[in-house]
Amino acid sequence: MTLALIESPEAPAAIGPYSHAVGFGDLVFVSGQLPIDPATGALTGDDPAGELRQSLANARAVLATAGATLDDVIKTTVFVTDMGAFAEINAAYAEIFGGHAPARSVVEVSALPKGARVEIEMIARRGAA
Repeated sequence: MTLALIESPEAPAAIGPYSHAVGFGDLVFVSGQLPIDPATGALTGDDPAGELRQSLANARAVLATAGATLDDVIKTTVFVTDMGAFAEINAAYAEIFGGHAPARSVVEVSALPKGARVEIEMIARRGAA
């Protein structure tokens, strides 16, 4: 098997030397997605929940390019700069994922690129749904 570099025209451009995702067989490893508006390149979201929604919208676009959906997600890692926003982020996450509950970690970090409060990365399986 070979690695397939995945770039989505619907997601914001990467801000470093990495791909939006890498496919390996039926697995898709999505790089951390920040709450950046793909049309403007600006950070969006008035609060951590809003940032999570935009980050997940960007991840959804990357998954679509890779031939997967949020229902195909196996594992997520959510990085936050303030664990005090956990309940708010958790509610937005549950709203978006619905009944699908992939394995998840939430990790507090001291800072994220561009001053974001939330970033999410994920692993999915193409065609699992």
